[in-house]
Amino acid sequence: MVAVQKDYWYFLVLMMQLCFLKGSVQMKAPESKVILKDGMILDCLCPWTGQLIMVSWTKKSLSKPVAVYHPQYGTNFEPSYGGRVEFLKTTEMDGSISIMNVTEGDIGQYHCSLQTYPQGSWTKDTFVERAAITTTFSIQTDTKLVVTEYDNLTIRCDHVHNGEVYQVSIEKLDTEVGSSNIIATCQMLEDGVELSEFNSRGRLNCSDAMEVSLHLTNIIKEDGGLYRCNFSTDAGVQSTTVLLTTLPAQDFRGLHHMLYVYIGGGLVGVALLMILLLTWLNRMKRKREEYRIKLHPAKRQRNPYDHGCAYDRMKKGTRSGARDKDIYVNFQIVRAHEKQKQKR
Repeated sequence: MVAVQKDYWYFLVLMMQLCFLKGSVQMKAPESKVILKDGMILDCLCPWTGQLIMVSWTKKSLSKPVAVYHPQYGTNFEPSYGGRVEFLKTTEMDGSISIMNVTEGDIGQYHCSLQTYPQGSWTKDTFVERAAITTTFSIQTDTKLVVTEYDNLTIRCDHVHNGEVYQVSIEKLDTEVGSSNIIATCQMLEDGVELSEFNSRGRLNCSDAMEVSLHLTNIIKEDGGLYRCNFSTDAGVQSTTVLLTTLPAQDFRGLHHMLYVYIGGGLVGVALLMILLLTWLNRMKRKREEYRIKLHPAKRQRNPYDHGCAYDRMKKGTRSGARDKDIYVNFQIVRAHEKQKQKR
């Protein structure tokens, strides 16, 4: 009886997938990676709204589904995962699961498939890796941004890509845990561009030219980290990364205060330097004037109290020089009546 019930579940999963593969829209979310640990969560959150019909999880190394959930018939698990897997069901369109009591056998590629109405199917692949594998996230950042808490910021996915872009996704990488979560996707369809948001922390903007930006409002500390933009083109997948650093508001005010102190100190230093420079130039100017006067005494400013025209009798001169000079003599005039008195 149990075997018949399991065969019924597998047949139901197969039929549902075949029905939705035919005549319905299929969307595949970008892949994500999770480090093997107890209680790890394999994310499978459908971005659109509608009615959830069924969720199935499969593993590449297993021929049977790992876990199946149906709103009416309940859940079913593969024997090796029985009692260790739990559907989270945080929202109506959430097919995420958590795995407890993990072992090395849980490492591998998992495939999640959500069958919805009326949109169709939504799938996602998740890779579970060993904790030692961290080189995937040891990548060099292309852009670095700094923002304070409770502020707003826009992360732009700027990348020179080759080929035609048909899908862009933004994911946040957790370098410590070694996992990544899809925040938003932008997909080019025949009738336009379709936006899908998986995180309420940001708002995605996508143009017809597939220029994507993520606007974060009222930023908190947890918003900081490494973001990666994935461009799916006909030439392959190309990525660019953005490192966002968040600063507490008080630290930023302290940074502004220190900046003002440094600017004020710099201005005072420049003013002192200018004063010293002007003083030095003035002293050099005076020294040049004194030196010029010593070289040319005639240019010295005359003192009105100096007797420059006095004749030095002790100084010997040439006779020719004396002849050229005019000589003035004072003669005493004696009156005639005074002479007559002297004769008498």
